[in-house]
Amino acid sequence: MDVLRTVWETLRAEHGGEPTIARLQRERLRRLVRHARTASPYYRSLYQGIPASVTDARVLPPVTKRDLMAHFDDWVTDPDLTLAALRRDFLSDPSLVGRPYLGRYHVFTTSGTTGEPAVVVHDRESWQVLHIVARLRARRVLQTGHLVPGLVRHGLRAAVLFATGGHFGGVVLAESVRRRSPLLARRVRVLSVLRPVDELVAELNEFQPTLVSGYPSALALMAEEQIAGRLRINPLQAITAGEAMTAEYRSEIRMAFEGLRVVEGYAASEAPGLAIGCDEGSFHVNTDWYLFEPVDENYQPVPPGVPSHTVLVTNLANRVQPLIRYDLGDRVEVATAPCPCGSVLPAVKVEGRTNDVLTFETPEGRAIRILPLALATVVEETPGVHRFQAIGAGPRTLTVRLDAEEGADPDEVWTALHQRLTDFLAAHGAARVRVERAHEPPSLDARTGKFRQVWSP
Repeated sequence: MDVLRTVWETLRAEHGGEPTIARLQRERLRRLVRHARTASPYYRSLYQGIPASVTDARVLPPVTKRDLMAHFDDWVTDPDLTLAALRRDFLSDPSLVGRPYLGRYHVFTTSGTTGEPAVVVHDRESWQVLHIVARLRARRVLQTGHLVPGLVRHGLRAAVLFATGGHFGGVVLAESVRRRSPLLARRVRVLSVLRPVDELVAELNEFQPTLVSGYPSALALMAEEQIAGRLRINPLQAITAGEAMTAEYRSEIRMAFEGLRVVEGYAASEAPGLAIGCDEGSFHVNTDWYLFEPVDENYQPVPPGVPSHTVLVTNLANRVQPLIRYDLGDRVEVATAPCPCGSVLPAVKVEGRTNDVLTFETPEGRAIRILPLALATVVEETPGVHRFQAIGAGPRTLTVRLDAEEGADPDEVWTALHQRLTDFLAAHGAARVRVERAHEPPSLDARTGKFRQVWSP
């Protein structure tokens, strides 16, 4: 797809409002379904009996991450893509993070926050839409008098705080930028949240970023360090993603960094340009490129103002790995009235993706805070782990519920996981934390019906 055409159509959707967006949705869905049932054996079988031309997504059956991953090689539309080759030749090598696979595809691995990790492949059009739409739609939030002069005066230095060790979305995006030139490689720095907090603080103090991005919990933890006087930086803008931005996190960040402009993103590896937050506290879904269907537990639509059980998302740009009415697993609520910010795009609130920062003690009694997605990464990168839940049962106890992959020995997986978690906690100073294996398997949250990975009772 031509870049200028993508820019033009994205801007036209904003100015045309609902009628223009609805027309774009119908046409893009029709083309996507036609391509999927032609080039994907999985969809060809799934759509037997479906009319030849589809412009209403509701006639199509929903799909789940587990089913798609079980049929990965039939799901994708390029026969050069196989899950075994991807894992063997690409995903197993951390040095390839951010590099296009086969020279033309960008690959993410999901964190497994919904309980089922996945491998997601984006083609050139999907990648292009992500970057163009994210920049254009964020401009409403970023319209501020001091940002551009501040960057001119202080220079671009971007610090990215995400979990490393895999092909995770935020890190893939950052590393793809760093690979463009030696200058950008110096100006963009990835700081792994797997590292101890004092190391992150020291590097941030040395780097003095003007832009920061990362998990809300990571930025909130850095805010605590700033308030305590150990961190001394003055960024102009922050971008958060990967978790829910709680009121507590937001308050800590605002208190610590005066004048900081925060842009909140709501996305997934499967739909990386899904929505951008506004100053009114809502997310605006880019419905010209992503169909967004809040539904109940029977996949029936729920009206605005009613919390959904989950949401079905269709990525209208991705042809190599079609995601059509995909169960994203998030609980959302669409606003009943237009957003005061003036955006014509649907405003939504998002629940779920809520994990807790865990607090443990050093042998001397000093508190050590562990970010939930850092701990989750350690667990998920352990061979043989299928699903897990980690529960901070006290300042010196971590309880883990574990499901091993089919065919793996659960006891062997636990032995490896126990060692990795013990080493990880010790590296953060929590050497005396006892890591225990729970008798019960991972389960849904009794209150929300969602899957939580990391929390404290």
